[in-house]
Amino acid sequence: MNGYEIRQPSKADARAIHELVAEIDTMVIGRPDSTLDDIAEVLGELDLAADSWLVYESGRLVGWGWACPKGASGDVDIDVRALVPEVADRLWARVLSRAVEIARGLGHGRARVDIGIYREDAELQAAAKARGLAHATSFHRMRIDHVGGASVVAPEIPAGVMMESGEPGEERLRTAHRIQQEGFARHFGFVPRTFDEWVSAMEAAPANDWSQLLVARVDGEPAAMLLGTDHFLADENCGYVRHLAVLPAFRGRGLGRLLLRTAFAADVRRGRAGTILHVDSNNVTPALDLYLSVGMRSVLVIDSWRADLPTGPDRSEPVGEIPESLA
Repeated sequence: MNGYEIRQPSKADARAIHELVAEIDTMVIGRPDSTLDDIAEVLGELDLAADSWLVYESGRLVGWGWACPKGASGDVDIDVRALVPEVADRLWARVLSRAVEIARGLGHGRARVDIGIYREDAELQAAAKARGLAHATSFHRMRIDHVGGASVVAPEIPAGVMMESGEPGEERLRTAHRIQQEGFARHFGFVPRTFDEWVSAMEAAPANDWSQLLVARVDGEPAAMLLGTDHFLADENCGYVRHLAVLPAFRGRGLGRLLLRTAFAADVRRGRAGTILHVDSNNVTPALDLYLSVGMRSVLVIDSWRADLPTGPDRSEPVGEIPESLA
């Protein structure tokens, strides 16, 4: 790439990457949408020596791309952020090629590639479509503001239901993991994780806080869980519901609403301005209706675009030109 310097990042690049992402987000949605900790979390999930690239023009960072496998599956999350169209084109080629390499190396015949794109980002949507990706589903960012009202009041616990909260031991963590895995098994993009993999992934996030874990039991049986984190604390002074899951046998009993209202009340006690979560609009459960019913509203939509790319040497779907400097 004439005129550009390309290298792979280190964790020390988090601040420069954050500034780039903030600039691009501001152009697209009018404000930054990631904190420095968010970028550090992504970098911590990547194999930086193989799966991520930075592009500079005259010493200025103008592009960042990455491909991240999801466990041992053939699913690979990708992202492309660039200020220059030529840089975007080359990064698209690299991340899609790397996604195919990752899936092939894990023994899969196809790479299922996913990228999240803001609804307002017509340019990135067009780039995804041009490379064979198609809109698969949409995630709504839901928010409730804690300015009085029912969200401030801790709900009454129904008879037969026991709520476990506070800093958990291993037994409660294992219970929460089982509920989360079973509860999300049919959801878009789900890839199973062992207990150790799940705990490691949660604890790798600077915003993780196990004291915000809630587990509900019905007549002594594990039934539902909620894990809150501090992902939106630094920029919006809001709590965040990272996971909310109810086992199929216990759905329809109001446990999701109970856990949410309990989390809302806890966020009020912490002095937080609101609570945020993300929900798939095509969720196999009526989750969007639940969140609307407790007073949450949609404040942002992120569309998920997906393609299945064959990993064999005779694959018929081109992923773009791959320059030697990015190979």
